[in-house]
Amino acid sequence: MSSARIPMPSRLAIAAVLSGLLLAPMAQAQDARGVAGPYLAARSASIGSDYRTASTYFSRALMQDPGNQMLLENALVSEVGMGDLAAAVPLAQQLQKAGGANQISNLVQVADFVKAGDYAGVTKQLQVEPGAGPLVDGLLKAWAQLGAGESTAAMASFDAVAKLQGMGPFGLYHKALALASAGDFEGADKILSGKGTDALRLTRRGLVTHAEILSQLDRPQDALALVSAKFGGEPDPTLEDLRRKLAAGDKIPFTAVTSPKDGFAEVFYSVAGALSGQAADSFTLAYARLADALRPEDTDVTLLVAGLLESQGQYDLAAQTFNRVPRTDPSFPIAELGRADTLVAAGRTDAAIEALEQLAKDHSDQAVIWATLGDTLRRDERWQAAIGAYDKSVALFDAPQAGQWPVYYARGICHERLKDFTGSEADMRTALKLSPDQPQVLNYLGYSLLEQTRDLDEALGMIEKAVDARPQDGYIVDSLGWALYRLGRYDEAVPTMEQAVELMSADPVVNDHLGDVYWAVGRKREAEFQWRRALSFKPETDAEANRIREKLTKGLDAVLADEGAKPLHVSQATQAGAPGVKKSD
Repeated sequence: MSSARIPMPSRLAIAAVLSGLLLAPMAQAQDARGVAGPYLAARSASIGSDYRTASTYFSRALMQDPGNQMLLENALVSEVGMGDLAAAVPLAQQLQKAGGANQISNLVQVADFVKAGDYAGVTKQLQVEPGAGPLVDGLLKAWAQLGAGESTAAMASFDAVAKLQGMGPFGLYHKALALASAGDFEGADKILSGKGTDALRLTRRGLVTHAEILSQLDRPQDALALVSAKFGGEPDPTLEDLRRKLAAGDKIPFTAVTSPKDGFAEVFYSVAGALSGQAADSFTLAYARLADALRPEDTDVTLLVAGLLESQGQYDLAAQTFNRVPRTDPSFPIAELGRADTLVAAGRTDAAIEALEQLAKDHSDQAVIWATLGDTLRRDERWQAAIGAYDKSVALFDAPQAGQWPVYYARGICHERLKDFTGSEADMRTALKLSPDQPQVLNYLGYSLLEQTRDLDEALGMIEKAVDARPQDGYIVDSLGWALYRLGRYDEAVPTMEQAVELMSADPVVNDHLGDVYWAVGRKREAEFQWRRALSFKPETDAEANRIREKLTKGLDAVLADEGAKPLHVSQATQAGAPGVKKSD
């Protein structure tokens, strides 16, 4: 999903300027009969970001203790998380009357005044403490002034925000939006182009806005050059649609901000985007939800809300939000890919595959959709079907590009699982041609060659290169230890396999491998211990578990002989007389 944030010198700086951004510490719970049960259930749901359940139980608790400020605060957060502004407003009002106003309660009421077109009410509400900090309060004040027809005062307020340390881009960007919304496209272009000021480092959303402004100024070629220079190779359907219209000479309407209400939504959206990853997801979501309440048709806002919900594990709410993007919107494929991800995360893989198959049918010319379908089928171990999807993705590639390596890598995995080692190796080597130093590919191909006892020196070199790139990756370190073992370099394999177990102490395969290495150097009791550990971590298949049990019963040498495999090299430790095999219980 593409970013749409206003860039700042540091997003941490934004959090610092937004004085006291996080909710004020909650009051101590009051002991009231009948409240404890619903409160505990609601609190548990809140911890898991389950806003729907939390809303239900906080409402029940409030029926028993309607003046409890802590319950009101938590109920408010739950309703905002749900996106139910109508339910949140009376809670915010009640909290303020009880003397417990906080930033979220104030901003909820601001949004409600904006929806009603009551800009005098907004100005009055902004005077209620605690404020949201000079950045947010300053921008909201400016848009309220513009909504009240006080244009000169509004521009002065935007300028005041731009003078805040580190906040210049925010103030200037919103001033440009305000000018453009009033039809002053030349003034807006002057700001966004950096004429007379430092040039703004606009992100995708800002560049689209600037392109719309240039189009309104009858400068379609400048607009096309702007978008192409920054995002020329990015497979973004919205940008592709914009480029296509500009190239055809169409005049692009200015849609970024068409009213003061849109300006308020942009403030909330801008702050949510800047806080994403820097503040608590629930707090970032509150800003995004307020933007959504004011401008529900804004696809960027919808996608931001859905992504935040998904990151909090609220897959049903996220899927519902993704589903709001109309099929006619250029970003519909992005939203549908996001919805499919949430369905997979919720354990509804079949539904995700069905959605992706329909999406691929409707947008058969988009390689990313076929690749995503392939990934979903692969994770469901539908190897052959996944290969078919990857084939269609590859068929849509134009010239070879480094970014295509994951598709060949994933298809190679499917071929390997189907025992088509020739097809797998071909795909893996293609992936390496496109991106020679990818540790995942080096490790997978190297390990595959080891398992086939082919080109062992080359396999070892690949895995050593992968370990150099990712020395803390237990899977890759395990592959190196296993390569040394397969090459008969048992003493060298021991410390490497021990390191792999330190990195992945609960992995059955890694523990099993360490057991084999210990056996090979004559440390047979330690080998048995590792094999038992491997069994305790539940191997992936019954065949793997049964093989470990056989090793515990009769030893690795006998198991290898039964399998017709080459015997282990005899080490000095073995010749010295290591302890014999102890029968498993």
